[in-house]
Order: sequence, then C-alpha cells, then structure tokens
Amino acid sequence: MSVSVVLADSLNEVMCCFPFVFSVPADIISTVEFNPTGELLATGDKGGRVVVFQREQESKNQPHRRGEYNVYSTFQSHEPEFDYLKSLEIEEKINKIRWLPQQNAAYFLLSTNDKTVKLWKVSERDKRPEGYNLKDEEGRIRDPTTITALRVPVLQPMDLMVEATPRRVFSNAHTYHINSISVNSDYETYMSTDDLRINLWNLEITNRSFNIVDIKPANMEMLTEVITAAEFQPSQCNTFVYSSSKGSIRLCDMRASALCDNHSKLFEEPEDPSNRSFFSEIISSISDVKFSHSGRYLMTRDYLTVKVWDLNMESKPLETYQVHDYLRSKLCSLYENDCIFDKFECVWNGSDSVIMTGSYNNFFRMFDRNTKRDVTLEASRENSKPRAILKPRKVCVGGKRRKDEISVDSLDFSKKILHSAWHPSENIIAVAATNNLYIFQDKVN
Repeated sequence: MSVSVVLADSLNEVMCCFPFVFSVPADIISTVEFNPTGELLATGDKGGRVVVFQREQESKNQPHRRGEYNVYSTFQSHEPEFDYLKSLEIEEKINKIRWLPQQNAAYFLLSTNDKTVKLWKVSERDKRPEGYNLKDEEGRIRDPTTITALRVPVLQPMDLMVEATPRRVFSNAHTYHINSISVNSDYETYMSTDDLRINLWNLEITNRSFNIVDIKPANMEMLTEVITAAEFQPSQCNTFVYSSSKGSIRLCDMRASALCDNHSKLFEEPEDPSNRSFFSEIISSISDVKFSHSGRYLMTRDYLTVKVWDLNMESKPLETYQVHDYLRSKLCSLYENDCIFDKFECVWNGSDSVIMTGSYNNFFRMFDRNTKRDVTLEASRENSKPRAILKPRKVCVGGKRRKDEISVDSLDFSKKILHSAWHPSENIIAVAATNNLYIFQDKVN
C-alpha cells in the first residue's frame, strides 16, 4: 500500500495525503524516523514490528509521484519476553528507531524495546545461486555417488526481495526501561538510556557496554528524578545531553571523565513561585530533547511548552513556545485520566528554522523561529483529501466560538500526536496519530 504525499508553500499551506492505516491495537505507532537521506521512513509499533517505507523515484510522466512513500519492508523486530528472575513481562513495543548512515547498498537501523537493542540490516536481493554440486535445485543433499561432474554455480535473476536480518543484539545491560537511543557522530558507538543510567556501546561489541551516567542513589528512597531522554551532539562525538523529570538538561563531556555524573553545563529555568501548583513538577518533566542540526541549540518539550536553548546560555531558554496553554485550566482532569503523563516528541526542520510538536485531538503545532508565526494543523482521515491544503485549526477557550473554531471542551484526548519526524533536507513531515501514519509535504505549483 502506498502513502501519497502531496505538497505546501508556506507554514500555513501544508498539503495532506492518504494515510497509511494500521488496523489492530497492537499496531499503534510508537516511533517514526527518517533515514539520513530521507529516502526511507521507518515506523515501529506496539506489536514489535518495524515497517520501512521507501520514497518513489521521480518519473517524467508523473513528476508529482516523487513525493509518495511505499511499503519497502516489514519485519518483526522484537517479541514479547518474560523475565523469570524478576517475574516481569517485557513488552515487544518498539520505543525508538535510529538509522545509521548508509555505507553500501544495504541499510542499517537500531531498534529497541524496554530492554534490548537490535541492529538490523535491510538489503535487496534480485539474484539467486543455482547449480550446486552437493545439493539439488530444491536444496536436498545429493548422494555423493551420483555426482559424476563438477558444476560451477551461477547467479540467476529473480524477483526483487527485501530482506531484514538481525546483525547484533545488545541485551542484559539495563535494569530499567530504555527510553532513548542515540547514534554517535563517529558512527562506531551509540548510547542507550533508561530511567537511571546511560550506557555507551560499540556497534561491533554486544557483550560489553560502558556506563557513562548513573544517577541511582544508594537508597532508592532518596530518588528525586529520573532520566527522560538523551542525545549525542551531531558533530562532536564526546558531547551529549540528557534531560530529567525535574525539567533540567545536563550537558556532559566524555573527555572530562569516564563516568559523566558531573555535568559540564546545566540548563534549567528558575520556577516562578507565583505559578507553583500541585502539577508544577509533573508538567515541567521533559519528554524529549533534540540538538539542532547545527549543534548550536537544544530543543526540549515539556507538557505545555517547547523551549529552545542556546548552548552558550544556561540561565534561561532562548525561545519558549506555548503548545496548548489552554489546557492549563484542565490539568486536574488530565491528571485523573493520566493524559498529563503523555510524552510528546519535538522535531526540527532541516534548516533549524521551524519546529514541530504534537498535541491532542490529532492536532500538531508548527512554529517558525524567524517570523514568530505558528500554526495548528490536524491529521485526520475526515479532512485528509489528496492534494488538499490543510486548513489551520483554532481552539476556542471561552466566550463566543466562531464557526471554524473548536471548543477546548470538545477536544478528544484519546487522539494525540506523540510521534513525528521531519525529512532531513525537504519540507516533508511524518505524523503518527495512534494507528494512522500521515505524510505531508510542501505544495507544488
């Protein structure tokens, strides 16, 4: 099945597509990631499957089809397991996918569930060997006494087949649930992060990792925060950041110490005492942290806002964008239905000039850092017609509601955009809305 993508012209002109629809609860999408060239797009779901989409090549007859992504490969990455020692069921859900840069004709990606990271090779095969001496054409072993001549095997053409094979399995290194993985710019190492520890792995070595951050206290009753996300700096292989449930971001330098418990920089915004409430600590917890492509800025997402930090200014964020401030009065009910603990992701565009993040009611928000304009768009099957421009949506907080506005009381909190991705060089975005994948692109004249 194909996912049609059709194109927009400005921040307000985003065109929509046919969604790719997953049909059962296990198929709820849990991560979305473009590869470094943007030619491939991978999704992981709660059922442990990875679906890889490939972009259509441009055709002279149908130039607009260049934007379409078709299913390239589907494979089962993780299976449900049971830890008998701890009487703990380990879900197969894919928490994160990260691509490695392409070195040859094959593609490589890392996928992780709560406990185990796997390195997968996705490759094409369009030839098969024939003419074995010791096996017949069906693969059965031949009787050596019947072999009277030596044959030279030859490669015969066959229908194109895409294979996904596990090349490495990195396991038994995390006591707590893995929440993020990040590939280093040296392309030899990567880190995996759980609630209390960060481990550094070599991609070639599966039986040993190095613990580079450990915030577990001697007495667990003294635990005050957990690690929520971590990422390597895109060009300096010694630098990484990790965020915490207390709203702080720590930048660490592995040249300073093998164990980076002492950070180099701490990014934290002082809390306004007048705004303190029961929910303050919950909504300040950072759910995602991303370096800009330039490596100069950091973007963090908490429950209500997206913040951009300058690495040279630790005292306060450079920019703060309100994602859905109209929910501030709804925090009590959001706490009761557990929505307040939802973990929204955030992404940069290729030039670091626009940022995107999700919200409820299948809304997603885009903020232009240069013009300071923002727009709310909706990813839904009802208003997604091929090549139709998406109309900006507005939420009415109180008073008289206009025709094109939606009341804050009418928002559907079961529909949420938690996971999204932006093409590394073009204005193409992928948005996961529960078990639907939408791909949007700039408008073509």
